[in-house]
Amino acid sequence: MGLTKQYLRYVSSAVFGVIGSQKANIAYVTLRGGERGRYVAVAACEHVFIWDVRKGEKVLILQGQKHEVTFLCPSPDGIHIAVGYEDGAVRIFSLMNGESNVSFNGHKSAVSVIHYDRLGARLVTGSKDTEVIVWDIINECGLYRLRGHKDIITQALFLKDKNLLVTSSKDSFVKWWDLDTQHCFKTMVGHRSEVWSMVLLNQEYRLLTGSADSELRAWDISYLQEVRKNTGEPKVKKGKTLLEDDDDEDNEEGLDESPEERILSCKKAGTILREARDRVVSMTTDHKARVIACHGNDSILELFTVLSEEEVQRKMTKKLKKAKKKAAKAQEDAGEEAAEPVVERTLKDEIIRLTNIKASAKIRWVECLSCVGGELKVALLLQNNTVETYSLKTSDKTPTANKTARLTLGGHRTDVRTLAFSSDNLAVLSASGDTVKVWNRSTLQVIRTMACDYALCSLFVPGDRQIILGTKSGKLQIFELASGSLLETVDAHDGALWSLCLAPDQRGIVTGSADKTVKFWEFELIKDQGTAQKRLTVKHTRTLQLEEDVLCVKFSPDHRLLAVSLLDCTVKIFYTDTLKFFLSLYGHKLPVLCLDISHDNTIIATGSADRNLKIWGLDFGDCHRSMFAHDDSVMFLQFVPKTHLFFTAGKDKKIKQWDADKFEHIQTLEGHHREVWCLAISPNGDHLVSASHDKSLRLWERTREPIILEEEREMEREAEFEESMAKGDVPVVPGETQGEAAPASKKTVETVKAAERIMEALELYKEENRKLEVHKYACENAGKELTNSLMLFQPSRYVLDVIKKVRSSELEVSLLVLPFPYVPELLKLFNSYIQQGLEVELVCRCLFFLLKIHFGQISSNQMLLSVIDELRTNTVSKVREIRDVMGFNNAGLQFLQREIESKEDVMFFADATGQLKDKKKKRRKRERAILTIA
Repeated sequence: MGLTKQYLRYVSSAVFGVIGSQKANIAYVTLRGGERGRYVAVAACEHVFIWDVRKGEKVLILQGQKHEVTFLCPSPDGIHIAVGYEDGAVRIFSLMNGESNVSFNGHKSAVSVIHYDRLGARLVTGSKDTEVIVWDIINECGLYRLRGHKDIITQALFLKDKNLLVTSSKDSFVKWWDLDTQHCFKTMVGHRSEVWSMVLLNQEYRLLTGSADSELRAWDISYLQEVRKNTGEPKVKKGKTLLEDDDDEDNEEGLDESPEERILSCKKAGTILREARDRVVSMTTDHKARVIACHGNDSILELFTVLSEEEVQRKMTKKLKKAKKKAAKAQEDAGEEAAEPVVERTLKDEIIRLTNIKASAKIRWVECLSCVGGELKVALLLQNNTVETYSLKTSDKTPTANKTARLTLGGHRTDVRTLAFSSDNLAVLSASGDTVKVWNRSTLQVIRTMACDYALCSLFVPGDRQIILGTKSGKLQIFELASGSLLETVDAHDGALWSLCLAPDQRGIVTGSADKTVKFWEFELIKDQGTAQKRLTVKHTRTLQLEEDVLCVKFSPDHRLLAVSLLDCTVKIFYTDTLKFFLSLYGHKLPVLCLDISHDNTIIATGSADRNLKIWGLDFGDCHRSMFAHDDSVMFLQFVPKTHLFFTAGKDKKIKQWDADKFEHIQTLEGHHREVWCLAISPNGDHLVSASHDKSLRLWERTREPIILEEEREMEREAEFEESMAKGDVPVVPGETQGEAAPASKKTVETVKAAERIMEALELYKEENRKLEVHKYACENAGKELTNSLMLFQPSRYVLDVIKKVRSSELEVSLLVLPFPYVPELLKLFNSYIQQGLEVELVCRCLFFLLKIHFGQISSNQMLLSVIDELRTNTVSKVREIRDVMGFNNAGLQFLQREIESKEDVMFFADATGQLKDKKKKRRKRERAILTIA
């Protein structure tokens, strides 16, 4: 039996080069009681990066799994942050240690919005699946799912003092939900296009919405319970009449004041015009709702301020005085009695423009933070992989924004189109449309950043002291790494320079361009005119003229052959010395975008836009094998040094490893969330770096773990089966209608596995009980005592342990998929647990859920009558007992608190700032007294 070929696994080592992903918002966070406004959280593909904007450093990484982050929301206490993902999951991370202990899974597609309630005990999430889910964070479970919108949820806000929720969507509707009854009691239909964002102002008596036009619409909210308390008078709050005449012609909302409106009513208060003409991309306020920030698809951020009632009254008084003066003057001129001037209060008197901030690029997300002294901090996530922060004083008459920080060093502004490794495996070169960066592979820090033209290909010059770039304009740019300076720009071609290859003798390079030529260049050292030192340049030696655009060129390692990929879908092989034609490799249906030749000059592999890769022999040009490689164009291909293994990168976001001898797919490296443009393999083959349209660079490293292909295929099949199993519908609960409210959780692989574990535990419990009965019967017949070995293992406790290990957020769905034949045994076990006082709260939760979903079958089963009766008695008595204990403990703690406060004159949980000010005043008085005496 021959030895099998051993392959080693490559795993993801790091993600770098991305400052902030565009899919998710930016949020201010506090770390370990640090300064407010110093740290910002941004998404970085599947991770969350916390940046210190003052130092420009990454201070914390919240590790994700494989799905992209789509929304961030810090908790009100600043200790946690909720993160929404592309697959609909929500995870809550601790900002103290970066760990995630709570996760929710209820949405079928990407989470589009997350918000906490005032206390931080509940979480509302909206998604692309058009559904809104309210989660209980303390109990770690979903409360309910709210259905009604017909498109992506764009915003969801809790009201602070009322158990209400307001949501907006791209279906142009704003819906109000009563969370006590879980139904939508009002739908606002006044928008003619998508509602992209909204905020609550004036202590939640005003709603401001941003739509697809340049208007911000304001709606006055009147809470009808408050109106009734006011003996039929219109409810006036903050100087506004909130209950207006029903015949208002400007009422665009299209609402009918029907008898069903028992909670609140909305009236249009007016509009605010933005300077931008396109849609609102994002809109937010500071935590006091005094400043509104909004922007469109451009680089201008518009800031508005909401005046307080006193400021509005002062403004209206001035306006009235001015109107009276004008009326008096008009009266003098006319010589007749004029009517008393009336000044109407409009929306422009309450919300005024503060200033505009011009960012360095198009804005994607904005976040505001009010600080002490009237300072407003603004953080902007830009569309070119940049974070900018600004600061301004809102109390100034003409506030001007000052840029306080700009995070740009850790990434490129545009997509990286070429990568290269240095010969010592320590440095990585990445070049984009405007800059070239050199990174330290081990620390992932930028060593050099240099401005360049749009780069398409690159390499390190032997010695690793210089680099050469080929650009879209057809130029060769030579940079020196020590000084970070551009040594020379050579006009090499008339078209885009698509490919660059170092000669095997390391004395020169070859370039291929869209101008249908292949040019050969030699390295030369010439004396610089300004200094006596020599510098590197390239000298053009030969030109190979072809009939089609050149896409890729590659020398064979023995320097004998040159492979050229052309736009006519063929690969031409030429002799290097004479440039005579040797072979033509044809068979691809679309142009060959990448190719490489093996170290022993026997194999050439080509990757094409037709999604196939072909392996050819270099002796006769015969095609050994054609394989379907990717679901989109194959963008890059490279052999691992000194092997016949090679990697391909595709527009389908995947990197794949192949064996050119056995024509087998070895492994797939998944991680990128957009098209993979290029990759580079280190000279020793231990590392791989890839660049993608998601702005990230990923480092992969070779481990010592062997890959067994049969196991890999089996794991892929299992993953597919589990995915299809999880996509099945959740069993329908009898008596439950598919209305506005529904259970929050969804069926996943984890819930199915949890149900299977519960079933296995119950089967084991039955089996062990049967064995125990047999053993008891045998001992009784033999007149022996029961041995202790069988008493050590308690199968009933094992079932409880299995249920305890099920995630709280997945418990209901796990019990829902549990077949009914297991339920009677489970109810009997629950009875014994409650009698013993074991996990009463958890057992009651499971018991009530099972009774709810299996009510018909349980109530019709005579065998369970006695069990249910016992459960009723035991549950009520045990819960009452626990409640009494908790009440006693609570009263005891309150008594201790009062005792300590009276003894030490210390207020527990009180704000100490007032006391500190008093102490400082007393100290200053004492100091002044001492100075006067002296």
